[in-house]
Amino acid sequence: MTCFDDASIDLVVTSPPYPMIEMWDKSFGRQDHRIAEYLEENNGPAAFEAMHQVLDPVWKELYRVLRPGGFACINIGDATRTVDGHFRLYTNHARILYAAQQAGFSSLPCILWQKPTNAPNKFMGSGMLPAGAYVTLEHEYILILRKGNKRAFKTPEQRQVRQESALFWEERNQWFSDIWRDVSGITQNLKNNPARNRSGAFPFELAYRLINMYSVRGDRVLDPFSGTGTTMAAAMLSCRNSMGFEIDPGMTDMILDRRHGIVDIGRMIHQNRLQSHLAFIQERIRTKGLPKYRNIHYGFPVITNQEKHLLLHDPVKVVHQGGMELTVEYSTKPDPEFVSDWPGDATDNASIPGRQSPFKKIRSSGKNAQGELF
Repeated sequence: MTCFDDASIDLVVTSPPYPMIEMWDKSFGRQDHRIAEYLEENNGPAAFEAMHQVLDPVWKELYRVLRPGGFACINIGDATRTVDGHFRLYTNHARILYAAQQAGFSSLPCILWQKPTNAPNKFMGSGMLPAGAYVTLEHEYILILRKGNKRAFKTPEQRQVRQESALFWEERNQWFSDIWRDVSGITQNLKNNPARNRSGAFPFELAYRLINMYSVRGDRVLDPFSGTGTTMAAAMLSCRNSMGFEIDPGMTDMILDRRHGIVDIGRMIHQNRLQSHLAFIQERIRTKGLPKYRNIHYGFPVITNQEKHLLLHDPVKVVHQGGMELTVEYSTKPDPEFVSDWPGDATDNASIPGRQSPFKKIRSSGKNAQGELF
């Protein structure tokens, strides 16, 4: 990452290759020949440590390039594997936490991402018999690391951007919980690409949440393990700058192809957030009365004073500048469909601006459907 100056990145969102998951054995082995030898010798612990030694320099570089107060969010899963007849858990999250703290990071409370599973059985090992079964591993970790103390927003301009980048009160309560059960994987459109077998792509919503939780509009977001470009796509939709590294040239076309749906999908996601807020506010009015504050851009009620300046900037144009460079243009005004003078007794669907009656998730149609892009 020598192309980046010290303290030049605001946020890292990434998911590295998972040590001791077989699909990554060859990739790790190409970077350290000892790994293949350890696996051939059935020395699981040595292979595990050697794989993490491949990753360790990345955490040191991330600490260097992050600005003081910047965050690194690392999605990682532990691995279960049988080596030489011995089944055990390889604790990737603990090993990465150790290396990151050695690099200088402060560890903050992490998030457990409970992944949905279609497995018919909820057990491993001896089935119904005691003293031989294993707990099913159905979660991954999102490690939250910070460089130094809290980030300072010193100028009026910085504080204004932060206010416009706010979350809705109800989003904040959901997203800043330590267990995520409502994030599911999105089908990746990799069926005809040989790189699909090397893709460990994580859900778009996971990256989108983290970017909006730990950065503000215009920030620089880095993914050192870009893969299919999920983090960069989420950053583009969130009005952030994004950069990434990927050693597999087979991923290049997939990363660039994401640009074709950015405008449509970006507006769809923002409309979903706004519509969800309207549904929440309608129920809030019904049960507790009209909230005290109003958003100055949209006119609808919000729960706290910190939401008054919240503004979602829709992507309106994506331009391929050549090579791997894309630029995105954004709207500077709120979506007019959701701008209205909120009536004082707004308790029914007919009085609510935007799409309504009944409230539904807005869906995209055609070739730019979310499942194909993300």
